[in-house]
Amino acid sequence: MWIYYAWILISVAMFGGGFGIQDLYRKRRGSGLEISMELTCIGSLAGLLVLLVFNGFSLDVTAFTLLMAVWSAINGMAFTFCAFRALDYINLSLFSLFAMLGGMVLPFLQGILFYQEGFTLAKAVCVILIFASLLCTIERGEKKKGILFYIGIFVLNGMSGVISKLFTSLDLPKTGVLAYSAWSAIATVILSGVTWIVLSVCQKRRRGQQETAVSLPSKKMLVRSYALGAIYGAINKSANCLLLFALLYVDSSVQYPMVTGGTMIVSTVLSCFGEKKPTKREIVGVALAFVGMCALFFIPI
Repeated sequence: MWIYYAWILISVAMFGGGFGIQDLYRKRRGSGLEISMELTCIGSLAGLLVLLVFNGFSLDVTAFTLLMAVWSAINGMAFTFCAFRALDYINLSLFSLFAMLGGMVLPFLQGILFYQEGFTLAKAVCVILIFASLLCTIERGEKKKGILFYIGIFVLNGMSGVISKLFTSLDLPKTGVLAYSAWSAIATVILSGVTWIVLSVCQKRRRGQQETAVSLPSKKMLVRSYALGAIYGAINKSANCLLLFALLYVDSSVQYPMVTGGTMIVSTVLSCFGEKKPTKREIVGVALAFVGMCALFFIPI
C-alpha cells in the first residue's frame, strides 16, 4: 500500500517544480491567452512523447476515453490561462494555495458525497488545517484585481481531480491510465495548437495594421523558452499519470489533501528563490498545511 503513497509524494514534488517552471515561462514570454496556449501546446506535445514511450507507442481507444480526454484537455487549457494571469498578481506560494486548495476540496467532497469514502477524524483535521492555512495568506486590504483568475485556478484545478476520479471509477468501456493520459495530451495538443495558430495570425495582422516597431524575441530566447515548456509538460503529464495510477488504490479524499499540502510546501520553498518572497503569514499557512497532511498518517481514526 505504501508504494501508492510514494507515487503521490513523487507527483507532489513534480507538481511543485512544474509550477516553478510555469512561472519562469510566464516571466520570459508574458501572460496573455496566446502565450498560455503556446505553453499548453508545447508542454502537452512533450508530455505526449513521454507517455507514448511508457506505453510502448501503442494506443487503444474507446468513445468514453476520448470524451473524458477532451474534457480534461479543455479544463487544462483553461487552467493554464488562469494560472498565467493569476501569477501576474500573486507569488508562487499564494498561487499554489489557491490552486491546490481547489484541487483538494472538490475531489474530497466528490469522494465523500458520491463514493461513500468514510469521513474520518484524520480527514476532518487535515481539511480544517489546510483551510486555516489559506486564511493565513489573506491580507486585509489586499488587491481585488485578478480575483476571477484566482477563482478560476481554484475551480479548474479541482475539476482536474474530479475528472480523474470519474474516469477511474465509472464502469464503462475504457482504456488503461497511460492510454487515457496520452489521448488527453493529444486532444490538448490539437485544441491548444489550433487556438495558438489563430491567435498568432491575428496578432501578426494587428501589428501590421498598427505599423509600429515591436521588439520580437530572439531565436535563442525562443528555443530556451520552448525547452522550459517541454520540461514543464513532461513533468506535469508524468505527475498526473502517477496520480491516476494511485487513484485506483487510494481514496480521493485522502490523495488530494496529500497533494494539496505537499505541493504548497514545495512551491513555498521554491518561491523563496524568486522575486516575490513568501510572507511570514504564508509560511505559517504552509506549516499548517504540512501538519494537516501529517494528520492523515498519524491520526488512526
